[in-house]
Parts: sequence; C-alpha cells; structure tokens
Amino acid sequence: MTKSDPIHSPVNDKWVPYRHPQPMDSPPELVIPNAIPTDERIWVPVEENVWFRPLLLAASRGYWMNLLRVRKSGVLSRHRHPQPVHAFVLKGEWRYLEHDWIATEGSYAYEAPGETHTLVVDPHVEEMITLFQVNGAMIYVDPDGKAIGFDDVFTRIEKCRAHYSQNGLGADYIDQFIR
Repeated sequence: MTKSDPIHSPVNDKWVPYRHPQPMDSPPELVIPNAIPTDERIWVPVEENVWFRPLLLAASRGYWMNLLRVRKSGVLSRHRHPQPVHAFVLKGEWRYLEHDWIATEGSYAYEAPGETHTLVVDPHVEEMITLFQVNGAMIYVDPDGKAIGFDDVFTRIEKCRAHYSQNGLGADYIDQFIR
C-alpha cells in the first residue's frame, strides 16, 4: 500500500472484510468450479441424449438448480410447474410448443406458476445447455393436462444418488450439492 493508493488506504474500509461470524444456522456456501463438467459421470441421464447436472438441491426449501444438456432434437417433456421456474440458456436454443418465442443462447426465461408447456429442441441444434432453477415440482402431463408423473427435489436427489452409486463416484457424491 502506498500513499497514492486510495482504494487500499486504511481510511477506505470498503476493502475490510466483515469482522463477525456468519449466522450459526446458515448453511454453508456452495461454489462449483467447472460447473459444466468434463467428467461425463457427473451428468445424470434423463433419457437417451438428455442429462442434467445438479448444482444445488435445496431440500429444506423445495427447489433445485441444474444444468440441462440435450444432444438431440425432439420433444423432451410436457409439464406444469406449481411455482415459478427461471432459465438461462448457456448454449444452443429451445422452445415450447405452446409459445412463439425461442430461448436462444444468452436468453433468460421466466416460467409462470401454473403454466403447462412442452419443451422442444429443434433439429438444427447440436447441443443445448440451460441453467434451470425449478421451484416446487415438475408435474408431467398428457396433452389434456392429466398428471402422469412428477419430479421434485427429492426425486432428483434419489436419481443422482442411484446414478453416482453405479458409476463409481459413490452415492454420497450428491451430498455436496444438498442444502
């Protein structure tokens, strides 16, 4: 530090870290280097050429964040969310049959609670990766809206635990992402 360095001067306390302990009941922070992994074992299969990569499984809050990766074209699922969903497209693009917009690379999408939609990746897309925050559940439905299945944070944890126990990472590999 020099006299001519006002940013790091003793009178500029913006650079002084917080001096007190964090709340005792606050869960630990989670930082994931290389969130788009090169180790294929981390990607959990959904169906052929479709995977998710867990980032945060908030069991105490009932939501999850993951990357969805698709390496094929076609319809992925028709589903409804009882709570909002947030999406940010990292690579490629996707759309919903029920809307005329396309979520392209760099796009953010907000999905309103109660809406039913059918996710599609078109044939010209070689790979799509999107960050999703799903609150509550995904309720899979038929074309008339009749429920035929669901996913929530607990089914996601179960799928991850089963996948990681089979591929050598170990069932407890998922524990680092659970809060």
